[in-house]
Amino acid sequence: MASVLVVEDDQFVRSALIRHLTEAGHTVRSVGTALEALREVAHVGFDVVILDLGLPDLDGGEALKMLRGITDVPVIIATARDDEAEIVRLLNDGADDYLTKPFSVEHLSARMAAVLRRSRAAAAGAEPPSRVIRVGGLSIDPLRRQAELDGTALDLTRREFDLLAFLAGRPGVVVPRRELLAEVWQQSYGDDQTIDVHLSWLRRKLGETAARPRYLHTLRGVGVKLEPPR
Repeated sequence: MASVLVVEDDQFVRSALIRHLTEAGHTVRSVGTALEALREVAHVGFDVVILDLGLPDLDGGEALKMLRGITDVPVIIATARDDEAEIVRLLNDGADDYLTKPFSVEHLSARMAAVLRRSRAAAAGAEPPSRVIRVGGLSIDPLRRQAELDGTALDLTRREFDLLAFLAGRPGVVVPRRELLAEVWQQSYGDDQTIDVHLSWLRRKLGETAARPRYLHTLRGVGVKLEPPR
């Protein structure tokens, strides 16, 4: 059974989801706004988040991006919108699945089970190596999930750390973007924007820019590599 956060402002839908998920044996917490959801996720470890898009304080798509800045918890979008372009954008922004309202509880349960299987399989197969990775002035400890640059600790989000550690484990090797999506994001497809945004954030914390790179080098149309400054 799973620990579930339901983010839904419609009290009728919210109550129904809580009732059915609880009856199925899940532990459920619920909130009605995006800011409440961010606070909950920051302080409580959930197995999955059910996120409505039509929230009163912030669009669910923006809430998703903010969630992805602090956690990799699986997120299932619950939406009345059925625009394909928007659904693709949400998946690229980090959603793990989506359901179009109205949907049955059985359908939701099946989607949750599938997302949790993928998440747990990825966690089981991603046991980090114990050795510290060193590339130039970078020092990365995958086991402790700590990174330093020239002796100064880097304040990285979980995804930023995963991206840095993956590239640092292959110094000087150009890694295709499709491989980054598969290995770091656990997605079989997506667009370049997902990677570019995280690379931009990571470059900022490494004290470099795309125009003046030190460690991170992008080869247009090919991929990304990390190597020590020359």
